[in-house]
Amino acid sequence: MDSDIKKSTETLINEGVILYPTDTVWGLGCDATNVTAVSKIFGIKQRNESKSLIILVDSVEMLQKYISEIPNFVLNFLKTVQNPTTIIYSNPKNLAKNVISSENTVAIRLIQDDFCQKLIQNFGKPIVSTSANISGEPTPHIFSDVNSYIIEKCDYVVKHRQNDTEKRNPSQLVRFDSEGNIEFLR
Repeated sequence: MDSDIKKSTETLINEGVILYPTDTVWGLGCDATNVTAVSKIFGIKQRNESKSLIILVDSVEMLQKYISEIPNFVLNFLKTVQNPTTIIYSNPKNLAKNVISSENTVAIRLIQDDFCQKLIQNFGKPIVSTSANISGEPTPHIFSDVNSYIIEKCDYVVKHRQNDTEKRNPSQLVRFDSEGNIEFLR
């Protein structure tokens, strides 16, 4: 795993795209603060840049560097949530403009997965996490589900968990209103 983290970090630093296992499905990742790297992911996925991408952070402290204001009810929710959950936040900052939706929102998940935690800690910045598929095609739950076209287009393919057969599901996607009411979007 250490070798994968080292090579993945080098790839991220050099504006590259990685194919890696997350706490959910296999994903495409890059530096979430780098417009050029994010554009590469949209190109690989053959996806319109108007659709936003999920971002992973390793801690609440990192999250606070990229979201202007996090309400206490969201912070309390983050302390209790068990399953992989992505939250839509308003007014992001310090991120690549092409990861931010036209509504000035961004979807961010506080990652629990050991590999992803170590990778983000080593890299020191948030990373993109979007399913490793061409837009509109099925989501790859395990490595063997990943289309060979996607594999060829990545700058580094993580070896960790390539032989896993346990199928994982995408994260739940939620949004909070100003009163603290939660809306489940996925």
